[in-house]
Amino acid sequence: MSPVAFPIHRAAVLYGPKDIRIEDRPVWPPQYDHVQVAVKSTGLCGSDLHYYMDGRNGDFAIQNPLVLGHEAAGIVVSVGPGVKNFVPGQRVAIEAGVMCRQCNYCRSGRYNLCKSLWFASSAKTIPHHDGTLQDRMNHPSHVLHPLPDNCSFEAAALAEPLSVLIHASRRADLQQGQRVLVFGVGSIGILACALAKSYGAAQVAAVDINQQRLDFAKANGFASRTYCLPTVDKAKTTDEQLRRSRETIQRVLANFGTPDGYDVVFECTGAESCIQMSIHAAVTGGKVMLVGMGSRNVMLPISAAALREVDIQGSFRYANTYPTALSLLASGKLQNVEKLVTHRLRLHETARAFDLLSRGRDEQGNMVMKIMIAP
Repeated sequence: MSPVAFPIHRAAVLYGPKDIRIEDRPVWPPQYDHVQVAVKSTGLCGSDLHYYMDGRNGDFAIQNPLVLGHEAAGIVVSVGPGVKNFVPGQRVAIEAGVMCRQCNYCRSGRYNLCKSLWFASSAKTIPHHDGTLQDRMNHPSHVLHPLPDNCSFEAAALAEPLSVLIHASRRADLQQGQRVLVFGVGSIGILACALAKSYGAAQVAAVDINQQRLDFAKANGFASRTYCLPTVDKAKTTDEQLRRSRETIQRVLANFGTPDGYDVVFECTGAESCIQMSIHAAVTGGKVMLVGMGSRNVMLPISAAALREVDIQGSFRYANTYPTALSLLASGKLQNVEKLVTHRLRLHETARAFDLLSRGRDEQGNMVMKIMIAP
């Protein structure tokens, strides 16, 4: 008996630092309760870039070849046995995290904390689960989400990073009329600004070390006030660092005309100095949301938080956010969010796309913010 011939598709496979290869792979049919999706758009993320540059993201180093990508949308091409809620031709967003649905965290709606959760494109679990930088992908049906009619594939790919901010905003109990400050205006910070505006924030301000990104945020209406932090030599002592952070943010707040601080502060950099400043930037009784992942151990001005009842909250990925994210992206309430996508490349250009993202500017000197990969 001759072997069954499966169709072939392409995948961008990471073998090590800066070693991505476009490979032909067989397309396996979807298993029980799985759906096969033709991936139409994948946004490149900072965690993808860490894997590309270093072969690892924090503690998680690649142990075997890995397909990156987890911000994606596409079209259903086939469904496995047991799938009743999707049909070929349907447009969907792919939620990359797959939870156990059995533990206490999953049953309580906090599946982002599930200890058995695996995440496509992450090296945390071994063997790794491939991400979306491939032509076809088989994925469990319960983490696929139908697209609204007026939501493009590119917009749907933004549902993943937007979900990070929706989750953080829920934890912060973000309300209309509050003043919001965002540290860091990369893709996540820009989406934090856009989401705060859609909630009806009274003021949205942004702080960064990159003037070009701040200009982008202000010109496109994401932030009404911006401040570019000066580059300074590293402090010699912890006390000097804490003093600098306090004095710097006092100057920032005075510049913004909000000396008492902000109701909600989204810290999207992970940088120690910004985390320190965020505590002083919060109004008495305010909240600091730790969204950025960076410094593993940080010295905090904890008394400045405790004595003013400033809540410092962590926020990890997201749970039950995709329907809200897709609805927002289709509604037009996130004004100019499409301008976040500055560059578009094809799957065979994936290595070049990561090189562009790492440099932050293209060959013409234009800023690189979000890169989308099409087939």
